[in-house]
Amino acid sequence: MLERMSVREVWQMIEGVMKDNPEPIRGLNVIYQYEITGEDSGTFQLVMDNGSARVIEGAMESADCTLRLSDKNFKKMIENKLNGTAAFMTGKLRVQGSMGLALKLETILNEYNLSETV
Repeated sequence: MLERMSVREVWQMIEGVMKDNPEPIRGLNVIYQYEITGEDSGTFQLVMDNGSARVIEGAMESADCTLRLSDKNFKKMIENKLNGTAAFMTGKLRVQGSMGLALKLETILNEYNLSETV
């Protein structure tokens, strides 16, 4: 289902789901930056600030953790069809900054079960 959505639409969905249920991100103060390549490319920041989340297009703030991957692999990760660790090990995902934060993000996104939101 996500393959029909644009990357921007996926980010809007993620932001909405996080705003509806802030519990998994309560206490977090972190900025994740996604640098997405491919046909539907762009740079997006996911800013989590103690239970609130917002998505910014572009690199507005200094990111704590930057993830680089293709638009197709981004959507697969959101749908739980691509494991973040496996993507990293096979070169489909590159991480700059804290690897611990990257792993924490995967856990947070899994709590939202975004594959069932679509």
